[in-house]
Amino acid sequence: MKNKVTATACSIYQSAAGFGIVAANDSGLVAHHLPFGAHSAAEALELAATLHPQAVAESSLTREAVAVLARYFAGERVTFELPLQLEGFTRFQKSVYSVVAAIPYGTVLSYLQVALHCGCPGGARAIGGAMARNPLPIMIPCHRVVATSGVMTGFTAPGGVASKRELLSMEGVELDRTGRFFWG
Repeated sequence: MKNKVTATACSIYQSAAGFGIVAANDSGLVAHHLPFGAHSAAEALELAATLHPQAVAESSLTREAVAVLARYFAGERVTFELPLQLEGFTRFQKSVYSVVAAIPYGTVLSYLQVALHCGCPGGARAIGGAMARNPLPIMIPCHRVVATSGVMTGFTAPGGVASKRELLSMEGVELDRTGRFFWG
């Protein structure tokens, strides 16, 4: 289940992929909804009102986050040094999110590699479970985690695996014609 922390502020942004939403409270960002699902500002505002009904205004944090995300989706190499609110997640999930948040732009790790970094060598499936619950894609770049075989698997964001491929390609990660990553 996703983070149950209440958002008190929300902002939307536009990219070539659509309109994204960022939600936060006084402690940090609580959710990022990728732009692949909302194709108009009205659609994004409606989705934000449904998902975050108590977030009736923007905050300086949500405005800063959407500015950085707009730059990211414009193809700029950015770093996300914004506070994240991960209350309600397990210690293991937080460990996974910490490892994944440190994966550099344009770089890919396998679920197994992330599991090893978390001290859980047999936990590749558990890593996938944590990624499926990631409330802050891009800030916690779960799109940079692929199967050991290089196959794109399980991306729960709108657009699914196709969105994952699009994000990796945008970051300059080379994929073969079938959309598979080969370890070099």
